[in-house]
Amino acid sequence: MVAPPAVLVPATQPFIAPATIDNSLEIAGDALAAQQLRKRLFIEVKVNDSGPHRFLVDSGADRSVISDALAARLGLPAGSPVRVQGMAGARDVPTAEVAMLTLGRSQIGPITAPTLAEVDLGADGLIGIDALADQRLMLDFVKRTITVQDSRQAYYASSGEIVVTARRRKGQLIITEAAVDNRKVSAVIDTGSEVTLGNMALRRRLFGSRRPAAMQDIELMSVTGQALKAEAIVLSNVRIGGLYLNNVVVAFADAPPFRLFGLADEPAIFLGSDLLASFRRVSLDFRGRKVRFTLR
Repeated sequence: MVAPPAVLVPATQPFIAPATIDNSLEIAGDALAAQQLRKRLFIEVKVNDSGPHRFLVDSGADRSVISDALAARLGLPAGSPVRVQGMAGARDVPTAEVAMLTLGRSQIGPITAPTLAEVDLGADGLIGIDALADQRLMLDFVKRTITVQDSRQAYYASSGEIVVTARRRKGQLIITEAAVDNRKVSAVIDTGSEVTLGNMALRRRLFGSRRPAAMQDIELMSVTGQALKAEAIVLSNVRIGGLYLNNVVVAFADAPPFRLFGLADEPAIFLGSDLLASFRRVSLDFRGRKVRFTLR
């Protein structure tokens, strides 16, 4: 959901008891070629049978978006303006009427898609959770592929998975079996963000009103083109289910998406692609409310 700040950060190192890792894909869907720009993954999407076009997969966004440039090239009919909530704030933006989005064999539509500047998106569009509600999504950070499958099809588990059950709120998967420095948090998988972001309730829980000497001021750029000021620090202990991660860089800010998903008043964290890329694969089953992690 946001672009990365220009800061040097240590690599996130997961550790867990030894496990057997299954090298086969865990979702028997369509493996779509994906490009990894920094840590984010993009897939090819057809818009009304045109394309393919390069879209960012953003599990932290509540709705799909198309770039203004692509909407103009395709001559898409204009819809009514809507207010879009980005990481840095809300903006009123135009919309375009899209009859069908095609991801592999999955088709979604019709939808009214907000249009944002291509330079801010860094892509032709963005696939949000409105298009993923009935899908399984597997991101392979080693092979740089994304697998999409209708979640009504049977799922075949592989060994070596770390499975975490989530709850759904406004379509979003929220992991409740998570902690930061042994303090319970709600965690959201945000594949569109290159930065892991904590809310101010978590900052207060960890540090009170003080500012640690190691904390740095940074600026994050939203896909809406707005800037968000944040404070970043390296944390030594982040737990997701039974999985522990060391040296995780977390930025803290009063970001509006926490309020959108009802997480502003409790400690919460958006797990960005900087953290997710520590794993070999991350799978999201929106219908089944399961998140599966496979180590490198």
